[in-house]
Amino acid sequence: MTQTNTQSIVSLTLGILSLMVPFLGFFLGIGGIITANISMKQIAMSEEAGKGLAISGLICSIVGIIIQLFTVLAWILFVGVAIFSG
Repeated sequence: MTQTNTQSIVSLTLGILSLMVPFLGFFLGIGGIITANISMKQIAMSEEAGKGLAISGLICSIVGIIIQLFTVLAWILFVGVAIFSG
C-alpha cells in the first residue's frame, strides 16, 4: 500500500475552499494551483498515490478562481450602477 501525497490533499482542500469562500477564494485558488503542481511533480518522482486528488484540486482551484473573478466583477458592476444611478 502506497502513501498518499500530502500536497495533493492540501491542493484538493484549497481548491474546495476556493469555491466556497467569497473574495478570499481567489488567493486560496492560487495556492491550490501551486500545491497541485508541486504534488504532481512529487508523485511523478516518488510514485506516491494521490494523482487524482492533485488533478481534482487543480480543477477545483481553476473553477474557484473563475467564480471569484466573476463575483468581484459583478460586485463592482452593481456598486457602480448603484452609485451612478442615484
